[in-house]
Amino acid sequence: MRLLRKKDENLIVEAIRSAELATSGEVRVHIESRCEEDNPLDRAAWIFQELGMEKTALRNGVLVYVALKSRQFCIIGDAGINSVVPADFWDSAKDLMLKEFAQGHIAQGIASGINRVGVLLKEKFPYQDDDVNELPDAISYGK
Repeated sequence: MRLLRKKDENLIVEAIRSAELATSGEVRVHIESRCEEDNPLDRAAWIFQELGMEKTALRNGVLVYVALKSRQFCIIGDAGINSVVPADFWDSAKDLMLKEFAQGHIAQGIASGINRVGVLLKEKFPYQDDDVNELPDAISYGK
């Protein structure tokens, strides 16, 4: 089952690549139909581990998790990010996403959130000349 159209996938992957040009942070997106947990943060944390996102050198991975039919989403960051940012760090990205989602623009909402994540991370984790893309840019999918 295909959860996104190819053009929507391309929009999201391009947003990931663009965001990563501004920061050494690593962004991944995971999309599935339904959230298997009561709390999407719990599900996102499990997926974060399953994708090996905690293995980045600076512990600066970010996961954007979206469960389409459950109408749930969240953004989580690794320990390196969480140790240097305030608790409300992701709120502006989540607000942008929610605004687009409310209009039925799922892919654009995800892309807008990713773009904002790149801007937010730039201050704490600026792009380095020797930066290596440690995680794939492709979207991962669940059931």
